[in-house]
Amino acid sequence: MKLPKEFANAIIIFAGIAIYFLVIDFLNLADILWLRMLNVLFVFYGVNRTLSSNVEEGKIGYVTNLLSASMTAFLGVFLSIIGLIAYIHLRGGDSYVRHFSEDLLFGGDPTANQYCIGILFEGLASALMVVFVSVQYWRSRMAAQE
Repeated sequence: MKLPKEFANAIIIFAGIAIYFLVIDFLNLADILWLRMLNVLFVFYGVNRTLSSNVEEGKIGYVTNLLSASMTAFLGVFLSIIGLIAYIHLRGGDSYVRHFSEDLLFGGDPTANQYCIGILFEGLASALMVVFVSVQYWRSRMAAQE
């Protein structure tokens, strides 16, 4: 059974983000905000793989590509948040989150679940931006080829 490309690329996004964060956590660099923000590159990669595959299959409709890219990005974010929740709880839950909460968008002293919800909103917002930028890029690229 072949997985839909959106789900397969979402798994690639999840795996890339998970491995990246495990490496920076192992190197004790996880508290550096700009390093944590580089995860958007994995979302770009997965979304562009989906859009490239759609173009190769002849699916060039704007809405079709927008929905396909959105599904890829959002599934990747949701899988990553599920992995983050599991990882945080394995590492000690609320006490593990305390050294990250200073950089969280909402500030304060969040619990592990509140932290993950904040990261979910940040992830969905950035994924939405990635989707629109990528779809516009592929749309202009296809228009240039015509």
